[in-house]
Amino acid sequence: MTYDPTDPKAVNRARFEIELEFVQALANPFYLASLAQQNILDQPAFINYLEYLLYWKEKEYARFIHYPHALHHLELLQIPEFRANMKNDAWRQMLDRKQYLHWRTWRDPKYLNGNPSTATEQNTGPEDKPANAPA
Repeated sequence: MTYDPTDPKAVNRARFEIELEFVQALANPFYLASLAQQNILDQPAFINYLEYLLYWKEKEYARFIHYPHALHHLELLQIPEFRANMKNDAWRQMLDRKQYLHWRTWRDPKYLNGNPSTATEQNTGPEDKPANAPA
C-alpha cells in the first residue's frame, strides 16, 4: 500500500503511527538523556509538542501503547526540573535502574499478593545489595 498525501485517511494514519512511535520511544531513559543533552528538551516548540502529546493518556489512545513507562515519562517531561535533570548521566542511570527494578518485579505473584518484603528478598540479586552487605 502506497502513501497518498491527498488522502486524509492516509495522512491521519501516518500521523498516528509517527506520534505513537515517538511517544513509545519516551520509555527509553537513554533516549530522554540524548534529547536533553542535545538541548532539545529546552526548546519551547518541543515543550509545546510534549504537552500536545498528553492526549495519548486518554483511554482510547493509551490502549495502543506497549510501553507504559512512556506515558509516565511523558508526564514527567512536563516538569522543567525533570527535563533539566535528564542532562545528568547519574539521573539517567537512576531512572534506568528504577525502570529495570519495576519491570523485574511487576508480575511477581509474591509481590502481587501484598507481601512485597518477601518478593524483594527472594528477587534481590547480588547487583542489588550494597557492597558492605553480608553475603
